[in-house]
Amino acid sequence: MEFKTFIFYFLAVIMVFAALRVITSRNPVQAALFLVLTFFNAAGIWLLLNAEFLAMTLVLVYVGAVMVLFLFVVMMLDINLDRIRQGFWSYLP
Repeated sequence: MEFKTFIFYFLAVIMVFAALRVITSRNPVQAALFLVLTFFNAAGIWLLLNAEFLAMTLVLVYVGAVMVLFLFVVMMLDINLDRIRQGFWSYLP
């Protein structure tokens, strides 16, 4: 197996794992950090395709701006999820 192919599969497996953790994570901060990991792996795959501009744009725009803004908003809201989930089962029917 060629080295580029190995790197591609390695990045793809990590990216799929991180994307699944974004969906299944209960903590919004952890979900945001897994999304950052997904973006970095996507940028690595763009680099393997010799698309350096797209990779750097992905990192600068999404990781540098959007994810920082998302983390800032999540940490500023300080949502108490335990209090929200407290009466869920009694209101379900």
